[in-house]
Amino acid sequence: MMVSATIRRIVSPCWRPFEGEISSRHGDASGRANGLLWYKDSGRHSNGEFSMAVIQANNLLEDQSQLESGPLSLTEGNPQGTFVGIYDGHGGPEAARFVNDRLFKNIKKFTSENNGMSADVINKAFLATEEEFLSLVENQWLHKPLIASVGSCCLIGIICSGELYIANAGDSRAVLGRLDEATKDIKAIQLSAEHNASRASVREELRSLHPNDPQIVVMKHRVWRVKGLIQISRSIGDAYLKKAEFNKAPLLPKFRLSEPFDQPILKAEPAILVQQLCPQDQFLILASDGLWERLSNQEAVNIVQSCPRNGAAKKLVKTALCEAAKKREMRYSDLRKIDRGVRRHFHDDITVIVLYLDSNFLFHANSRVPLVSIKGGGDSGYDIGIIDA
Repeated sequence: MMVSATIRRIVSPCWRPFEGEISSRHGDASGRANGLLWYKDSGRHSNGEFSMAVIQANNLLEDQSQLESGPLSLTEGNPQGTFVGIYDGHGGPEAARFVNDRLFKNIKKFTSENNGMSADVINKAFLATEEEFLSLVENQWLHKPLIASVGSCCLIGIICSGELYIANAGDSRAVLGRLDEATKDIKAIQLSAEHNASRASVREELRSLHPNDPQIVVMKHRVWRVKGLIQISRSIGDAYLKKAEFNKAPLLPKFRLSEPFDQPILKAEPAILVQQLCPQDQFLILASDGLWERLSNQEAVNIVQSCPRNGAAKKLVKTALCEAAKKREMRYSDLRKIDRGVRRHFHDDITVIVLYLDSNFLFHANSRVPLVSIKGGGDSGYDIGIIDA
Protein backbone atom coordinates (compact mmCIF):
# COMPACT_ATOMS: atom_id res chain seq x y z
CA MET A 1 0.00 0.00 0.00
CA MET A 2 1.23 3.50 -0.83
CA VAL A 3 1.42 5.80 2.19
CA SER A 4 0.42 9.40 1.46
CA ALA A 5 2.88 12.27 1.72
CA THR A 6 0.85 13.60 4.67
CA ILE A 7 1.27 10.35 6.60
CA ARG A 8 4.98 10.20 5.77
CA ARG A 9 5.33 13.74 7.08
CA ILE A 10 3.61 12.83 10.34
CA VAL A 11 5.43 9.56 10.88
CA SER A 12 8.97 10.22 9.62
CA PRO A 13 10.29 12.15 12.65
CA CYS A 14 8.91 9.45 14.93
CA TRP A 15 10.50 6.33 13.48
CA ARG A 16 13.73 6.52 15.44
CA PRO A 17 13.75 4.21 18.46
CA PHE A 18 13.09 5.59 21.93
CA GLU A 19 16.45 6.46 23.45
CA GLY A 20 17.86 3.68 25.57
CA GLU A 21 15.10 1.22 24.82
CA ILE A 22 15.64 -2.53 24.74
CA SER A 23 13.32 -4.37 22.37
CA SER A 24 11.24 -6.98 24.15
CA ARG A 25 11.72 -10.59 23.14
CA HIS A 26 8.98 -12.23 21.11
CA GLY A 27 6.74 -14.04 23.57
CA ASP A 28 8.11 -12.26 26.66
CA ALA A 29 4.96 -11.53 28.67
CA SER A 30 6.44 -8.92 31.00
CA GLY A 31 6.86 -5.94 28.68
CA ARG A 32 9.47 -3.20 29.11
CA ALA A 33 9.55 0.14 30.87
CA ASN A 34 11.51 3.19 29.76
CA GLY A 35 10.81 6.31 31.77
CA LEU A 36 7.11 7.12 31.40
CA LEU A 37 6.73 4.57 28.60
CA TRP A 38 5.75 0.94 29.06
CA TYR A 39 5.62 -1.30 25.98
CA LYS A 40 5.29 -4.88 24.84
CA ASP A 41 6.53 -4.83 21.28
CA SER A 42 5.36 -8.26 20.18
CA GLY A 43 3.58 -11.34 21.42
CA ARG A 44 1.10 -13.99 20.31
CA HIS A 45 -2.59 -14.14 21.08
CA SER A 46 -5.14 -16.75 20.05
CA ASN A 47 -5.77 -15.13 16.66
CA GLY A 48 -2.39 -13.75 15.66
CA GLU A 49 0.13 -11.29 17.07
CA PHE A 50 -0.22 -8.19 19.23
CA SER A 51 1.64 -5.06 20.27
CA MET A 52 0.96 -2.85 23.32
CA ALA A 53 2.19 0.53 24.56
CA VAL A 54 1.34 2.95 27.37
CA ILE A 55 2.63 6.48 27.93
CA GLN A 56 1.99 8.28 31.19
CA ALA A 57 1.12 11.98 31.43
CA ASN A 58 -0.69 12.27 34.78
CA ASN A 59 0.95 12.15 38.21
CA LEU A 60 -0.70 8.76 38.63
CA LEU A 61 -1.35 6.72 35.51
CA GLU A 62 -5.12 6.72 34.96
CA ASP A 63 -5.09 4.47 31.88
CA GLN A 64 -5.19 0.74 32.58
CA SER A 65 -5.30 -2.10 30.07
CA GLN A 66 -5.09 -5.85 29.68
CA LEU A 67 -4.81 -8.64 27.14
CA GLU A 68 -5.98 -12.18 27.91
CA SER A 69 -5.59 -15.10 25.50
CA GLY A 70 -6.95 -18.54 26.32
CA PRO A 71 -10.13 -19.71 28.08
CA LEU A 72 -12.96 -17.17 28.14
CA SER A 73 -14.94 -19.09 30.74
CA LEU A 74 -14.42 -20.87 34.06
CA THR A 75 -15.49 -24.31 32.84
CA GLU A 76 -14.05 -26.90 30.48
CA GLY A 77 -15.32 -27.05 26.90
CA ASN A 78 -16.42 -23.42 26.72
CA PRO A 79 -14.94 -20.93 24.27
CA GLN A 80 -11.35 -19.81 24.01
CA GLY A 81 -10.14 -16.67 22.34
CA THR A 82 -8.72 -13.21 22.95
CA PHE A 83 -9.93 -10.50 25.33
CA VAL A 84 -8.59 -6.92 25.24
CA GLY A 85 -9.53 -4.09 27.59
CA ILE A 86 -8.75 -0.36 27.55
CA TYR A 87 -9.79 1.42 30.76
CA ASP A 88 -9.32 5.20 30.75
CA GLY A 89 -9.79 6.50 34.28
CA HIS A 90 -10.70 10.02 35.36
CA GLY A 91 -10.64 11.68 38.77
CA GLY A 92 -8.03 9.15 39.82
CA PRO A 93 -6.84 5.64 38.90
CA GLU A 94 -8.98 3.65 41.35
CA ALA A 95 -11.91 2.84 39.06
CA ALA A 96 -9.72 1.90 36.10
CA ARG A 97 -7.60 -0.37 38.29
CA PHE A 98 -10.73 -1.96 39.74
CA VAL A 99 -12.14 -2.64 36.26
CA ASN A 100 -8.77 -4.05 35.19
CA ASP A 101 -9.05 -6.55 38.02
CA ARG A 102 -12.75 -7.42 37.84
CA LEU A 103 -14.26 -7.06 34.36
CA PHE A 104 -12.56 -10.02 32.67
CA LYS A 105 -13.32 -12.21 35.69
CA ASN A 106 -16.99 -11.30 35.34
CA ILE A 107 -16.86 -12.01 31.59
CA LYS A 108 -15.56 -15.52 32.35
CA LYS A 109 -18.18 -16.04 35.07
CA PHE A 110 -21.15 -15.10 32.86
CA THR A 111 -19.75 -16.94 29.84
CA SER A 112 -19.69 -20.09 31.98
CA GLU A 113 -23.20 -19.52 33.32
CA ASN A 114 -24.61 -18.88 29.85
CA ASN A 115 -22.64 -21.63 28.09
CA GLY A 116 -21.05 -19.28 25.60
CA MET A 117 -20.10 -15.75 24.64
CA SER A 118 -22.82 -13.23 23.71
CA ALA A 119 -23.68 -9.54 23.86
CA ASP A 120 -25.86 -10.34 26.88
CA VAL A 121 -22.89 -11.88 28.69
CA ILE A 122 -20.85 -8.73 28.07
CA ASN A 123 -23.64 -6.43 29.24
CA LYS A 124 -24.09 -8.47 32.43
CA ALA A 125 -20.34 -8.33 33.10
CA PHE A 126 -20.26 -4.54 32.75
CA LEU A 127 -23.23 -4.09 35.08
CA ALA A 128 -21.82 -6.55 37.64
CA THR A 129 -18.49 -4.72 37.65
CA GLU A 130 -20.35 -1.43 38.09
CA GLU A 131 -22.29 -2.77 41.07
CA GLU A 132 -19.12 -4.12 42.65
CA PHE A 133 -17.41 -0.75 42.33
CA LEU A 134 -20.43 1.13 43.69
CA SER A 135 -20.36 -1.22 46.69
CA LEU A 136 -16.72 -0.29 47.24
CA VAL A 137 -17.71 3.40 47.07
CA GLU A 138 -20.45 2.83 49.63
CA ASN A 139 -17.97 1.25 52.02
CA GLN A 140 -15.31 3.96 51.62
CA TRP A 141 -16.90 7.25 50.74
CA LEU A 142 -17.50 8.64 54.25
CA HIS A 143 -13.76 8.56 55.01
CA LYS A 144 -12.65 8.91 51.38
CA PRO A 145 -15.39 10.95 49.67
CA LEU A 146 -13.43 11.55 46.46
CA ILE A 147 -13.91 7.87 45.59
CA ALA A 148 -17.46 8.86 44.58
CA SER A 149 -16.09 11.14 41.83
CA VAL A 150 -13.73 8.54 40.32
CA GLY A 151 -14.75 6.69 37.16
CA SER A 152 -13.45 4.91 34.09
CA CYS A 153 -14.29 4.65 30.42
CA CYS A 154 -14.28 1.01 29.33
CA LEU A 155 -13.59 -0.39 25.86
CA ILE A 156 -13.23 -4.11 25.31
CA GLY A 157 -12.69 -6.34 22.30
CA ILE A 158 -13.30 -10.09 22.29
CA ILE A 159 -12.47 -12.52 19.48
CA CYS A 160 -14.18 -15.85 19.88
CA SER A 161 -14.94 -18.54 17.25
CA GLY A 162 -14.35 -16.10 14.38
CA GLU A 163 -16.69 -13.48 15.83
CA LEU A 164 -15.65 -10.04 17.03
CA TYR A 165 -17.35 -8.36 19.98
CA ILE A 166 -16.68 -4.67 20.69
CA ALA A 167 -18.22 -3.10 23.79
CA ASN A 168 -17.74 0.54 24.72
CA ALA A 169 -18.81 2.82 27.55
CA GLY A 170 -17.01 6.16 27.27
CA ASP A 171 -14.75 7.82 24.71
CA SER A 172 -12.06 5.27 23.87
CA ARG A 173 -12.20 3.86 20.33
CA ALA A 174 -11.78 0.66 18.34
CA VAL A 175 -10.78 0.82 14.66
CA LEU A 176 -10.50 -2.06 12.20
CA GLY A 177 -8.01 -2.12 9.34
CA ARG A 178 -9.64 -3.96 6.43
CA LEU A 179 -8.14 -4.75 3.03
CA ASP A 180 -10.01 -3.22 0.09
CA GLU A 181 -9.48 -5.90 -2.56
CA ALA A 182 -10.22 -3.47 -5.40
CA THR A 183 -7.62 -0.86 -4.43
CA LYS A 184 -5.37 -3.04 -2.22
CA ASP A 185 -5.44 -0.24 0.36
CA ILE A 186 -6.19 -0.82 4.02
CA LYS A 187 -9.32 1.09 4.97
CA ALA A 188 -10.10 2.28 8.48
CA ILE A 189 -13.47 1.20 9.84
CA GLN A 190 -14.51 2.70 13.17
CA LEU A 191 -16.23 0.06 15.31
CA SER A 192 -17.25 2.11 18.35
CA ALA A 193 -18.84 5.50 18.92
CA GLU A 194 -17.72 7.83 21.69
CA HIS A 195 -20.18 8.55 24.48
CA ASN A 196 -19.10 12.17 24.72
CA ALA A 197 -21.37 15.20 25.02
CA SER A 198 -19.42 16.87 22.21
CA ARG A 199 -21.41 14.61 19.84
CA ALA A 200 -24.91 15.82 18.94
CA SER A 201 -26.30 12.26 19.06
CA VAL A 202 -25.11 11.87 22.67
CA ARG A 203 -26.72 15.16 23.68
CA GLU A 204 -29.96 14.03 22.07
CA GLU A 205 -29.82 10.70 23.91
CA LEU A 206 -29.29 12.47 27.22
CA ARG A 207 -32.18 14.87 26.59
CA SER A 208 -34.49 12.01 25.65
CA LEU A 209 -33.55 10.10 28.82
CA HIS A 210 -33.98 13.22 31.00
CA PRO A 211 -36.82 15.17 29.32
CA ASN A 212 -37.60 17.20 32.45
CA ASP A 213 -34.07 18.42 33.00
CA PRO A 214 -33.17 21.40 30.76
CA GLN A 215 -29.68 21.45 32.29
CA ILE A 216 -28.80 17.82 31.49
CA VAL A 217 -26.17 19.09 29.03
CA VAL A 218 -24.57 22.50 29.43
CA MET A 219 -21.96 24.36 27.40
CA LYS A 220 -19.21 25.29 29.87
CA HIS A 221 -15.86 26.80 28.91
CA ARG A 222 -16.78 26.15 25.26
CA VAL A 223 -17.21 22.43 25.92
CA TRP A 224 -20.47 20.48 26.18
CA ARG A 225 -20.68 18.75 29.57
CA VAL A 226 -23.22 16.52 31.30
CA LYS A 227 -24.69 18.64 34.11
CA GLY A 228 -21.83 21.04 33.44
CA LEU A 229 -19.42 18.59 35.09
CA ILE A 230 -18.23 15.77 32.83
CA GLN A 231 -17.97 15.16 29.09
CA ILE A 232 -18.73 11.45 28.95
CA SER A 233 -22.25 10.01 29.28
CA ARG A 234 -21.30 6.39 30.07
CA SER A 235 -18.74 4.96 32.46
CA ILE A 236 -18.12 2.57 35.29
CA GLY A 237 -17.93 4.48 38.55
CA ASP A 238 -18.77 8.19 38.85
CA ALA A 239 -21.05 7.23 41.71
CA TYR A 240 -21.89 10.89 42.40
CA LEU A 241 -23.81 10.94 39.10
CA LYS A 242 -25.31 7.47 39.48
CA LYS A 243 -26.82 7.58 43.00
CA ALA A 244 -28.05 10.72 44.78
CA GLU A 245 -26.85 9.33 48.13
CA PHE A 246 -23.26 10.01 46.99
CA ASN A 247 -24.00 13.53 45.74
CA LYS A 248 -23.86 15.30 49.09
CA ALA A 249 -21.43 16.10 51.88
CA PRO A 250 -18.72 15.03 52.54
CA LEU A 251 -18.26 15.13 48.72
CA LEU A 252 -16.57 18.35 47.63
CA PRO A 253 -19.05 21.12 46.70
CA LYS A 254 -17.75 21.31 43.12
CA PHE A 255 -19.18 17.85 42.44
CA ARG A 256 -22.54 18.39 44.15
CA LEU A 257 -25.65 19.23 42.15
CA SER A 258 -28.07 21.90 43.28
CA GLU A 259 -31.09 19.75 42.43
CA PRO A 260 -31.64 16.14 43.60
CA PHE A 261 -32.02 13.39 40.99
CA ASP A 262 -34.01 10.15 41.12
CA GLN A 263 -32.43 8.24 38.20
CA PRO A 264 -28.79 7.75 37.19
CA ILE A 265 -27.47 10.63 35.11
CA LEU A 266 -24.69 8.53 33.56
CA LYS A 267 -25.09 4.96 32.32
CA ALA A 268 -22.82 1.95 32.72
CA GLU A 269 -24.38 -0.13 29.93
CA PRO A 270 -21.99 -0.45 26.98
CA ALA A 271 -22.85 -0.09 23.32
CA ILE A 272 -22.07 -3.50 21.82
CA LEU A 273 -21.19 -4.48 18.26
CA VAL A 274 -21.02 -8.12 17.14
CA GLN A 275 -19.77 -9.07 13.69
CA GLN A 276 -18.18 -12.00 11.89
CA LEU A 277 -14.55 -11.47 11.00
CA CYS A 278 -13.48 -12.08 7.41
CA PRO A 279 -10.13 -12.77 5.71
CA GLN A 280 -9.92 -9.11 4.61
CA ASP A 281 -9.79 -7.97 8.25
CA GLN A 282 -6.10 -7.32 8.93
CA PHE A 283 -5.81 -5.80 12.40
CA LEU A 284 -7.60 -3.94 15.20
CA ILE A 285 -6.43 -0.80 16.98
CA LEU A 286 -7.95 -0.23 20.41
CA ALA A 287 -6.85 2.94 22.18
CA SER A 288 -7.81 5.53 24.76
CA ASP A 289 -8.89 8.93 23.52
CA GLY A 290 -5.39 10.34 24.02
CA LEU A 291 -4.38 8.70 20.73
CA TRP A 292 -7.45 9.78 18.77
CA GLU A 293 -7.00 13.40 19.84
CA ARG A 294 -3.82 13.38 17.74
CA LEU A 295 -4.46 10.91 14.88
CA SER A 296 -7.38 10.20 12.60
CA ASN A 297 -8.61 6.64 12.10
CA GLN A 298 -7.02 6.39 8.66
CA GLU A 299 -3.72 7.91 9.79
CA ALA A 300 -3.48 5.33 12.57
CA VAL A 301 -4.34 2.46 10.21
CA ASN A 302 -1.79 3.66 7.65
CA ILE A 303 0.93 3.81 10.29
CA VAL A 304 0.24 0.26 11.47
CA GLN A 305 0.10 -1.05 7.92
CA SER A 306 3.35 0.65 6.89
CA CYS A 307 5.55 -0.38 9.82
CA PRO A 308 6.78 -3.75 11.10
CA ARG A 309 4.48 -5.58 13.50
CA ASN A 310 7.18 -5.53 16.16
CA GLY A 311 6.59 -2.28 18.06
CA ALA A 312 3.53 -1.05 16.10
CA ALA A 313 1.71 0.20 19.20
CA LYS A 314 4.81 2.07 20.34
CA LYS A 315 5.07 3.76 16.94
CA LEU A 316 1.46 4.95 17.24
CA VAL A 317 2.17 6.38 20.69
CA LYS A 318 5.33 8.11 19.56
CA THR A 319 3.60 9.57 16.49
CA ALA A 320 0.89 11.00 18.76
CA LEU A 321 3.56 12.53 21.00
CA CYS A 322 5.29 14.07 17.99
CA GLU A 323 1.97 15.66 17.01
CA ALA A 324 1.45 16.92 20.57
CA ALA A 325 4.91 18.52 20.55
CA LYS A 326 4.34 20.06 17.13
CA LYS A 327 1.06 21.61 18.29
CA ARG A 328 2.96 23.41 21.07
CA GLU A 329 5.72 24.41 18.64
CA MET A 330 8.34 22.38 20.45
CA ARG A 331 10.60 19.49 19.60
CA TYR A 332 9.73 15.93 20.53
CA SER A 333 13.06 15.66 22.37
CA ASP A 334 11.99 18.58 24.57
CA LEU A 335 8.61 17.01 25.31
CA ARG A 336 10.36 13.84 26.50
CA LYS A 337 12.12 15.86 29.22
CA ILE A 338 8.86 17.02 30.79
CA ASP A 339 7.91 15.03 33.86
CA ARG A 340 4.56 13.39 34.61
CA GLY A 341 1.93 15.73 35.97
CA VAL A 342 3.26 18.72 34.04
CA ARG A 343 3.17 16.47 30.95
CA ARG A 344 -0.66 16.39 31.24
CA HIS A 345 -0.74 19.97 29.93
CA PHE A 346 0.67 18.66 26.64
CA HIS A 347 -1.07 15.30 26.18
CA ASP A 348 -3.20 12.72 27.99
CA ASP A 349 -2.21 9.27 29.18
CA ILE A 350 -2.26 7.13 26.03
CA THR A 351 -2.80 3.38 25.81
CA VAL A 352 -2.71 1.47 22.51
CA ILE A 353 -3.20 -2.21 21.73
CA VAL A 354 -2.81 -3.49 18.18
CA LEU A 355 -4.25 -6.95 17.47
CA TYR A 356 -3.20 -8.55 14.21
CA LEU A 357 -5.78 -10.94 12.76
CA ASP A 358 -4.19 -13.94 11.05
CA SER A 359 -6.56 -16.09 9.00
CA ASN A 360 -4.60 -19.25 9.80
CA PHE A 361 -5.69 -18.87 13.43
CA LEU A 362 -9.04 -17.10 13.06
CA PHE A 363 -10.77 -19.72 10.97
CA HIS A 364 -9.28 -22.95 12.32
CA ALA A 365 -11.05 -24.16 15.44
CA ASN A 366 -8.26 -26.61 16.31
CA SER A 367 -5.52 -24.01 16.35
CA ARG A 368 -3.48 -24.08 19.54
CA VAL A 369 -4.45 -21.14 21.76
CA PRO A 370 -1.51 -19.50 23.58
CA LEU A 371 -2.11 -18.68 27.24
CA VAL A 372 -1.28 -15.01 27.78
CA SER A 373 -2.25 -12.59 30.53
CA ILE A 374 -0.79 -9.08 30.46
CA LYS A 375 -1.75 -5.91 32.30
CA GLY A 376 -0.66 -2.71 30.60
CA GLY A 377 2.40 -1.41 32.40
CA GLY A 378 3.34 -4.88 33.62
CA ASP A 379 1.57 -7.92 35.00
CA SER A 380 1.33 -6.39 38.49
CA GLY A 381 0.31 -2.94 37.30
CA TYR A 382 2.28 0.17 36.45
CA ASP A 383 4.79 0.69 39.25
CA ILE A 384 4.20 4.38 39.96
CA GLY A 385 2.85 4.33 43.47
CA ILE A 386 0.41 2.56 45.77
CA ILE A 387 -3.27 3.46 45.42
CA ASP A 388 -5.47 3.14 48.49
CA ALA A 389 -8.64 1.95 46.78
